[in-house]
Amino acid sequence: MAKIALVDDDQNILTSVSIALESEGHEVIPYEDGAQALDGILSSAPDLVVSDIKMPRMDGMEMLRKLRQQSQVPLIFLTSKDEEIDEVLGLTLGADDYVKKPFSQRLLLERVKAVLRRAASAPADTADEAGQVIRRGELTLDPLRHACTWKGQNVTLTVTEFLILQSLASRPGFVKSRDALMDAAYDDQVYVDDRTIDSHIKRIRKKFRVGDKEFDQIETLYGVGYKYKEG
Repeated sequence: MAKIALVDDDQNILTSVSIALESEGHEVIPYEDGAQALDGILSSAPDLVVSDIKMPRMDGMEMLRKLRQQSQVPLIFLTSKDEEIDEVLGLTLGADDYVKKPFSQRLLLERVKAVLRRAASAPADTADEAGQVIRRGELTLDPLRHACTWKGQNVTLTVTEFLILQSLASRPGFVKSRDALMDAAYDDQVYVDDRTIDSHIKRIRKKFRVGDKEFDQIETLYGVGYKYKEG
């Protein structure tokens, strides 16, 4: 069903997760460290990356940082219970989701399905006229091409970032709660907390401000949610 790059220095995890993913019909390409994986991912173009964070030679964070310079392939991090800072940093760098170790095979498979579905197509309730181009002042979003521009300049977004921004921009001036943004960007069977949405919003703002330091279209309403400014 999909080509999945699996990155972990623990051979037991590589074996068990590979078996689980292959049982769902996926093709799995295993890697034992970030440096090896980075080269392989860029050359083989998988549909999804599932990666550990703590690894020799190149850890998952550094791999993701370098990967995002050339690719927006969806990525799920595997993290330990005591790696909350890494979870936030990973989402800030552009990871699409994370699963805490130890994890059940069923939970990981559900997260994989959810991210692959999001990558395949945006939910209809976040699209403008079922996938038509959205234009809001200097912003242009093309859901069918997964393309975003601001003031004529391309802004490269992950699938999750695109869906969150699309949800906000589809109804400028209307406040979207974090729950509403979760529904727009994540499968309804997948639980994520408020911090996850906040991290994605921070990353979106940062990307726009690379080309426009004055970008402030996404407004925070503390304790309520976010909205895309009108006009």
